[in-house]
Amino acid sequence: MSHPASVGEELAVTVLDQIEILLLNVERAGQALEVDPHRQRLFELFVLADAAGFLHDDAEHDLSSDGVARALAGRWEMARSLGGDIAAPSQLPPAQLAKMRVLWSFMRMWMEWTYAWSRWEEFHSGKDDDGATGPEVV
Repeated sequence: MSHPASVGEELAVTVLDQIEILLLNVERAGQALEVDPHRQRLFELFVLADAAGFLHDDAEHDLSSDGVARALAGRWEMARSLGGDIAAPSQLPPAQLAKMRVLWSFMRMWMEWTYAWSRWEEFHSGKDDDGATGPEVV
């Protein structure tokens, strides 16, 4: 008998499912993930994942860029298509290569947002340790 999913697990799966739907729609339409409305929707999912604590290193449900990429690569059976050799993405069938490209775009954006989000307080606290306001401009 399997255990009922926790609220956190259900939310993590829902966010992952929504990311997957968005990426597949972008890939099928041949559109860029980096442009609105796709970028805006992805950022909304990022904010939700962060608010739920899924982006932290010790998160029970890993929705970091690597965690999402691992989950989606598994769902899309990319490892099987590569025969275990991620160093040879050119060996992927064209449909899988298109998915890989949109996954790379996702990862780049998600990592950049994670980095910027984690440094928000540093640049918006008002005063630093020396009593100066804001970051020093060189």
